[in-house]
Amino acid sequence: MNAEIMRTTPTFDTLTRNRRTASFGLALSAILFIYLISAYGWRQSALFLVGLAAGLILYHAAFGFTAAWREVVNSGRGSGLRAQMLMLGATVLIFTPLIAQGELWGVNLRGSVAPLNIAVVCGAFIFGLGMQLGGGCASGTLFTAGGGSVRMLVTLAAFIAGSVLGTWQWSLWQGVPGFAPVSLSANFGVIGGIGLSLVLFALVWVGTVFYEKRRHGSVENDRKIDRPYSWLRGPWPLIAGALALAAVNTATLMLAGRPWGVTSAFALWGAKLVTPLGVDVTQWAYWQRTGPSNALDQSIFTDITSVMNIGIMIGALLAAGLARQFAPSLKLPMRSLVAAVLGGLLLGYGARIAFGCNIGAYFGGIASTSLHGWLWFAAAFLGSTLGTRMRPFFGLS
Repeated sequence: MNAEIMRTTPTFDTLTRNRRTASFGLALSAILFIYLISAYGWRQSALFLVGLAAGLILYHAAFGFTAAWREVVNSGRGSGLRAQMLMLGATVLIFTPLIAQGELWGVNLRGSVAPLNIAVVCGAFIFGLGMQLGGGCASGTLFTAGGGSVRMLVTLAAFIAGSVLGTWQWSLWQGVPGFAPVSLSANFGVIGGIGLSLVLFALVWVGTVFYEKRRHGSVENDRKIDRPYSWLRGPWPLIAGALALAAVNTATLMLAGRPWGVTSAFALWGAKLVTPLGVDVTQWAYWQRTGPSNALDQSIFTDITSVMNIGIMIGALLAAGLARQFAPSLKLPMRSLVAAVLGGLLLGYGARIAFGCNIGAYFGGIASTSLHGWLWFAAAFLGSTLGTRMRPFFGLS
């Protein structure tokens, strides 16, 4: 996701447009909340509100995965990556005892734990490459598209198409060489899992500080903002975004029984779109499993991830209006457009074969003390580094 959102001084016309945008976002939020609580119950409507909050947070904090990783490669600045470690650390402290408890308020709790295999490595690398070409990760694509970026709407459409391709070839990646899932908390207990995770976060933190000091002689603690923080209009400091997203993931775990995810909904949306075109996705192994099969047969409003994704986009739309920055533009250079399509396809395909994206695999996996999250991080960062080097070819800064 983009760590920076360009903020300009609004004119009278833009003020009017943004007031209408904020009003529309509020009205749409209210309508969907009432519909969800009446048709699907309080839990689904609560998860929509969590998604809505995530969209506001992501936009106002401009909390970056894509741009933060790119910044390390391009300039050696690591404040964004350190903020991610803070986010992960706060989440691990809460997740680990909750998941070990196994149940909360009648909801069974489970972490995001997956094998350490070639599919994770290849899928994460492809996803990391797609992040830099497409201009955002999974949640970043949602919040920037919802915030008015036409280019990111293109990336989102290609992301959905890539997800369909990933589900089509999903069976080819099953049974690839690798190791069984490893959970630090399952192997070393709650205290051990937390302790080992905090050590890993500290190593990344210290590594970025060392590298940044070597490049610049000093450490940049946060992004520089030339005006005071505004909790209503943004921008927010990185630390606020980090802790707020930890709260979003925790709320998701408590309400849904599992960590926050994003990309499974894109596969579902794509499947529902291609089915009327004569594509029988039910013949694919991915959709023959119980969970995906049930989701395919029902409304997207029964799907937790879909409801939260819709909330993220509306929340970002509302945030853009409040920040007076909603200004869609149809001016898309051809090379940038090609990169958006290619990046989106890579994002969708990579996420399907790697057990998730930067949210489901990286954030959710590491927060669950699963080593596959760290493997995903390493492979995706390498892919992101290659993507960063390729960006100038597509006319991207």
